[in-house]
Amino acid sequence: MILVDHVQASISLSHPPTKPPSNSPLLPPLPLTTLAPPMEEKATKPRVERGGSSGGGGGGGGGGGGGGGGELVERLPQALIGEIMARLDLESLCSAAPVCRALRASASLALSSISSLDLSGFPPTASILSGLLNNNSCIRSLTLDCSQLDDSSVKIFAKKNLLELSLLKCSMFSSNIFTVIGENCPMLRLFSLDILTLDMEPNSVCENTIARMLKGFLYLEHLSIKFQLVHPAFGFFESSQFALPKTIKVLLLQPIHARQASRLILNNICDTEPVAPVAAVGNFYLGTSWGSNLQSLTLVLNIISDQLITTITKNLHHLVELCLEDKPFEEPLLLHDLTNSGLQSLSLCQNLTRLSLTRSKTYIPATFRRVNDVGILLLVEGCKRLESVRLGGFARVTDAGYAAVLHSCKSLKKFEIVNASFLSDLAFLDLSAATSLVEVRLVSCNLITSETALSLSTCSNMEVLDLSGCKSIADSGVISFSKLSKLNVLDLGGSDITDIGLSALGGGSSPISSLCLRGCKRITDRGIAHLFNGKGIIRNTILTLDMGYLPRISDKAVVVIAKACTEITILCIRNCFGITNASIEALGSLNHLVGRRTIRMLDVSNCCGLSVDSLMFLAPPFFCGLRWLGIGNTSLARKSKRRDMELLGGRVGFRLCIEGCEMGCKNGWYSHKFI
Repeated sequence: MILVDHVQASISLSHPPTKPPSNSPLLPPLPLTTLAPPMEEKATKPRVERGGSSGGGGGGGGGGGGGGGGELVERLPQALIGEIMARLDLESLCSAAPVCRALRASASLALSSISSLDLSGFPPTASILSGLLNNNSCIRSLTLDCSQLDDSSVKIFAKKNLLELSLLKCSMFSSNIFTVIGENCPMLRLFSLDILTLDMEPNSVCENTIARMLKGFLYLEHLSIKFQLVHPAFGFFESSQFALPKTIKVLLLQPIHARQASRLILNNICDTEPVAPVAAVGNFYLGTSWGSNLQSLTLVLNIISDQLITTITKNLHHLVELCLEDKPFEEPLLLHDLTNSGLQSLSLCQNLTRLSLTRSKTYIPATFRRVNDVGILLLVEGCKRLESVRLGGFARVTDAGYAAVLHSCKSLKKFEIVNASFLSDLAFLDLSAATSLVEVRLVSCNLITSETALSLSTCSNMEVLDLSGCKSIADSGVISFSKLSKLNVLDLGGSDITDIGLSALGGGSSPISSLCLRGCKRITDRGIAHLFNGKGIIRNTILTLDMGYLPRISDKAVVVIAKACTEITILCIRNCFGITNASIEALGSLNHLVGRRTIRMLDVSNCCGLSVDSLMFLAPPFFCGLRWLGIGNTSLARKSKRRDMELLGGRVGFRLCIEGCEMGCKNGWYSHKFI
């Protein structure tokens, strides 16, 4: 029994679907609908009435016209209806189902033949999920937002024929989930789990159930297990014996202690018997052939050290991708930290195409104090096939080191540097050797100016450009970006741009779908008007817009966005003190029109100009597709039954945040309830 019209899903049916053009108008969203088996007359009867109610229920021509439409559909050949329904996406299927019995039966049949289902953008309840999957024996790939699911739901989605299973935002599961999946999904090739640990359950219990689950996976190639909000020094994978399948090619573990990670790899060179455990480390061991198959390794650790890097490079010779992040709980001892020698040893991995080494400042402001330009030079000398490089926390590396990466790696497509105190424009003076660059992220690099922006604008294939926290980026740099015909994502957060720069973007040819202007304090309403009323294409391509912390914008800017940006689905206007109820009215009153996408996520936290009267424009039928609303530190945040009832309407899986969290509540790991 299901479903909802607003489900954001990516679907593959047994018949290849024909996707509509990206610029085709969307159907207007419908209220919550239920797709019932055609034999259940009691459940389907109201839906038939609803399908014929557009002219007014029982009265004369209006009702008859609606009913006649359903009758006409039922006269069509069943094969034709089935062919049409098989080509619809999930949202369209569920919207069409209530119209008449024929469409409902065809929709039910189409749902039973879905082979790939992605519900990462919509958190289904157990009943919705049951309606989707109960009669489906064809499902092979499944991705779920599990924030509304618990242990009682596992058997609904743990299907025998599944080959790929990705579970996100699992906050209400116990270790029983591993037992059920291990017993019911023996054919899995990919298993990915993102879970919040339950304090009432010992880690050892969870680890033992994981070990039993893995023994049943004979074909597993991709394993990803993330335990959220657990520090690596006190994390999982420490006490029990784990025999990973020999077929593993991609492995991600979070968190894991550095010594335990080394033990995992060292056991690879032995037989299936585990090496004697190191104190306080445990016996995470592997089959003999595991190391020869492994191509991608991602670990979140307590510390990255020379010993760990050397262990990896000497034993995992076929690595194509290596991503290591550490989160030190205390300042690492110099003798046990990463050095230039550790970086040099990476040259043994000659097949490496993607490398990420980052030190997080989550707990303390630590950096890699023993690595300098020499280490980077030694690294790129041996790893010239790198296509993606991400470096964070290398406080002693200067322009010479970063320039070496750009000039030595001829196939470099992605280049990301975070918190580099000594990275300046000099590293980007000559990018003639980096013509393949597609994605560049220079985050919080204070010495970067518009000169770097001008250099990057010569990379004609650029698709993603993140200069957030680079405070010296000005209008001249933005003007140069406006000519990049493939630029899709642009982050200018905290930069020094003005309305002049926005005017250039508004008249440019960049098909930007995601734009961040957060904290660009010189931007005014006029700049937003130039941006979206210009002759360029950004007004037709923008999907995500962050205008948080802009003190000089008001309702005028939001009205421009509401009228001009028909594709926008995510909007942040937090901490904009000039925003009032008029902005909510403008967004809500236009959002239901045919040909427009619906706003999915809206952040108005700290907009002190909003009053409780704006509730009428936030409640259905306005903002029909709204999935997340942030109202922290506003008059709307005061808890009341009236507020909850008005905002709820017919919405399923709607999340209301009154805590002032960033968009989406940091991927859902804060325990805000659904209403």
